[in-house]
Amino acid sequence: MSAALKSSNTKFRQPETRMYAPAAIPDFEALRACWHPVAFAADVTDKPYSSRLLSEQIVIWRDSTGKPNAMADLCIHRGTALSIGKVIGDEIMCPYHGWRYRGDGRCSAIPQREDPRNVPSKAKVDAYHCQERYGLIWVAMKEPRFPLPEVPELEAPEYNKVSAGPYDWLSDSSRQVENFTDFAHFPWVHEGLLGDPNRTVVDKYTVEVKDNVLHYSYDRPEVNNTEEFPVFGGLDDRDAPIRHSRYELHAPYTIVLRHTWSGNDHEMVHIFTSQPIGKDKSRGYIRTARNYAHDQDPSVMIEFTNVIFEQDRNIVESQRPEHVPFDLADELHLDFDKVAVNYRKTMRETGLAKANPDGETKTAS
Repeated sequence: MSAALKSSNTKFRQPETRMYAPAAIPDFEALRACWHPVAFAADVTDKPYSSRLLSEQIVIWRDSTGKPNAMADLCIHRGTALSIGKVIGDEIMCPYHGWRYRGDGRCSAIPQREDPRNVPSKAKVDAYHCQERYGLIWVAMKEPRFPLPEVPELEAPEYNKVSAGPYDWLSDSSRQVENFTDFAHFPWVHEGLLGDPNRTVVDKYTVEVKDNVLHYSYDRPEVNNTEEFPVFGGLDDRDAPIRHSRYELHAPYTIVLRHTWSGNDHEMVHIFTSQPIGKDKSRGYIRTARNYAHDQDPSVMIEFTNVIFEQDRNIVESQRPEHVPFDLADELHLDFDKVAVNYRKTMRETGLAKANPDGETKTAS
């Protein structure tokens, strides 16, 4: 494998102190009212599945119909993790004392009582909104403010689907998402795969914001498929066919990207979404649908994506602070940074980011 195709093994030394406290940060309370991915649907089977969302442990489990449920991962009795229990019919059972809970979080049985169904009203745990779509399990910890994006290609039989990830990074989800939208880094970080160091100028583009969604498009000459990773739909016998890329960035942390190419009717569609595990940890998921390459081994697309995300991880984990600084004065922005500028504005204007009470400029000690 050529050096251009290998994932970087560069390790960045982590600064010992924070350089400054940004003026605006993610608002975890507001983010509870948004849909977030918590697992690939295929990974949630007949056993409880433990995950972490917005610094809280949650458990995902399926009832007898296969419907996913989500709730706080602790029994109200002694705080035992329900995720190490078991599912019985339409209930999840605590492994410590056998207490059972329904999908709405209410305890349905206490076996130590003569009448197990004599349950006090306080015997309940927080239950969350939960749905399965696009091969992912999504959770909102409060009534969700925004719907999931519409991606019919991921539900259409004429498209083949591939899952890649999850990708755990030591950064906030905002860093994962903003990296995915950055056009300027392709020639430097993904040489030979997504970018060409001889074509470094970012052409002008526009961004339109509707509610919590950024819409923008970008056309560029395609980097031809490599022999190892023939994943794109361009025509390899032409000199750099044009790739047309249409983006929808759904704040806070989900992107839908559609690629088409000049000269054919091939289409590739990605949904990339990031799970905000905590203030300095995120987990990225990507689902890809293509109306071509039906006979290609899915491992080709998976390995390609793994290489790209590893190259990005080395960069993003070196960034400080660990989350995007949502005040525009905190970093320098140029004309090719329109997505980043509008993303930061949208997060502030929708209330998903807030002023940081410790946000005055600081220097390293």
